[in-house]
Amino acid sequence: MSLGWFTGKAGPAACSCVIAVFALAACGSSSTSTSTSTSTSSSSGGSSGNGGSSSSKPKTVHLAMIVADSTENAFQEMEFGAEEAAAHLPGVELSTAAPPTASGSAEVQMFQSAQQTSKDGIGLMTTAPPDFTRPFSQAVAAGIPVVAVDAPGLPGSNVQTFVGNSNTEIGAGVATYMLNKIPANATGQVIIGNPIPGLPLLQARINGFISVIKAKRPNLKIVGPFNVGNEPTDNYNHWNELVTKYPNGVAYFDPGDQGAISLARIEKQTGKHLLVGACDVDPGALAGVASGDVYVLGDPHHFLKGYIAIYLLAQHAQFGKSLPKGWWNPGFGLVTSANISQIMAREQNNQTRYAYYAPIIQKELADPSAYIKPLSEAN
Repeated sequence: MSLGWFTGKAGPAACSCVIAVFALAACGSSSTSTSTSTSTSSSSGGSSGNGGSSSSKPKTVHLAMIVADSTENAFQEMEFGAEEAAAHLPGVELSTAAPPTASGSAEVQMFQSAQQTSKDGIGLMTTAPPDFTRPFSQAVAAGIPVVAVDAPGLPGSNVQTFVGNSNTEIGAGVATYMLNKIPANATGQVIIGNPIPGLPLLQARINGFISVIKAKRPNLKIVGPFNVGNEPTDNYNHWNELVTKYPNGVAYFDPGDQGAISLARIEKQTGKHLLVGACDVDPGALAGVASGDVYVLGDPHHFLKGYIAIYLLAQHAQFGKSLPKGWWNPGFGLVTSANISQIMAREQNNQTRYAYYAPIIQKELADPSAYIKPLSEAN
C-alpha cells in the first residue's frame, strides 16, 4: 500500500473556506480561470496551522497559487492542496489561477498580474519552465517571494525554493512494481510514450523507468519514447496506433495519466489485456486500476506539494520565517489493486484528501531538514 512509510498524528480539523470568483487585473479575458479563497479558522495553530502564539492573531497576507491549466487533474490537485492550506492558516487569503489549457504565455500573464494582487508570495507550477526564467527573476528582484512547484525554476530564474518529487524515483518505482508481472528471463518489447516531450519532469520519470528495466530485465528492448500527445483524443489516437503496431508488448508505460485512460479504453475495445503503468491520479486512471486494466500508477502527491508551498509562503509572510533554500521532496506513492479503494476514497473531495494527508503534512513540517536537498540534486 502506498505511503506505508509515512506515519504521524492527524492535523487540525478542516476549516471553512469562502470562495469568490474574480478576474486578474492584467488578464481580464474570459478564457482564464481564476478564484480567490479567503480562509477563516478557529484553529490555534500546530505544526500544520499558524506559526505564532495561540493568543495572537496572524496578520492578513495575500498569496497566490498558479498552475499550468484548469482542466487536468494533476494541476487541479496542486491547487486543491494550496486551497486547503489556506483554509487551515488564519489570515491567509489565497488567489488561484490557471489558463483553460496549458499556455506558457497565458500563465506568465497570470503570474505578472498576481504580483500586483498577491505581493506576499506566489506558488507556481508550469509545463513551460523556460518561459518563466525572466519573469521569476523579475519577481524575485522586486522582493516577491516565489516557490516553484513540481517543476523547478531554471538557472537564472533566481527562485531558490522548489517543492517537487524525485520524478526519477517515481518512474523507477512504477517499473519496479511492474517487474512483478515480468519474468526475469522475459524477452520482447516495452513500449513507452511521452505526452509532453521536452518537459524535464516527465523525461525524468521515463529515465527512472528505463533504468530499472535495463538493470533488472536486460533481455527486454525499449521502444520509444514516442510523442503521444497530452490532449485526450490525441493521446488515445497515438496509443491506439502504437498498440496496433506493437500488439505484443511486454509492457506499456506513459509518465502521465492520460495514457492510462487511453490504454484502458483500448483494452476494453480490443478485449486484449495489456500490462500498463502510468502516473498521476486522474479519476479515469484510478478507474483503470480498479477495473484491472491498469496495473500501477505512480502517485506524485500533487495535493501535498500545493499544501506545503502555500504553508511555506504563509510562514514567511506572517512570521518572517525564511523560505528554505533547496529542493523539498515530499515523496511519492504507488496506486495498485491493494490500495485503490483507499486512494479513490481519498480523492472524493478536499476534506477527504486532507484527512489522508494530515499525518504526512504533520510529519514533514515537523522536520523540514529531512526533506530538503540542494536544488542541484532535483531530478
